[in-house]
Amino acid sequence: MPAEDIQQLSLHCSDCPIRHRAVCARCESTELDRLEEIKYYRSFEAGQTVIWSGDKMDFVASVVSGIATLTQTLEDGRTQMVGLLLPSDFVGRPGRDSAAYNITATTDIVMCCFRKKPFEELMLRTPHIGQRLLEMTLDELDAAREWMLLLGRKTAREKIASLLAIVARRDAAIQLRVAQGQLAFDLPLTREAMADYLGLTLETVSRQISALKRDGVIELEGKRHVTVPDFDRLLCEAGDDSDGGFLV
Repeated sequence: MPAEDIQQLSLHCSDCPIRHRAVCARCESTELDRLEEIKYYRSFEAGQTVIWSGDKMDFVASVVSGIATLTQTLEDGRTQMVGLLLPSDFVGRPGRDSAAYNITATTDIVMCCFRKKPFEELMLRTPHIGQRLLEMTLDELDAAREWMLLLGRKTAREKIASLLAIVARRDAAIQLRVAQGQLAFDLPLTREAMADYLGLTLETVSRQISALKRDGVIELEGKRHVTVPDFDRLLCEAGDDSDGGFLV
């Protein structure tokens, strides 16, 4: 995002595209004014490291646009992707001085950052922020548990469909739309990144995406723009129900 666009965002917090889903979603105007005093915007190019695991982290942030990956590296150099950061996701943890994971921009990304100490002090005086952060943390815990099931029990086709459904839901939520019927979105991950995240080979990812396209579950324009003609059908392919839970 160009610098002038970042500056414009900083002047119009109430018009922020993630305002209704971010940690500040419940804040009233006076509380937003307090956040304005401690916030700043940072942008990162695709492939750029936001922060390394173990580094001192003097800020927390919300992803405004773009996507980042969370990874952990073992002592022998092996790296595992352990999570995605999508628009409105919260980065960092109040009360923790260092980063728990490597954070890398997968696409160009803009983050709304808050200086950590003032943010922690504001949390004590602003229950709306603490309540929203708790909700987001519990949602993240639920998602992590579901992801464990996905990685451990789902077929390759179900894994691909599940990831597409996750991205489609988030895109719809950011645009204040209901995730149903026909949906279209840009897939923010390369097929290589999808393979890494899902524990599949690149060939398997490409083969399963081609199969979903051939069967009419998805339509592709180029490599990234995805149209889902019937979201309920995609959920069935993913083994999910209409509420986002897993079918049993």
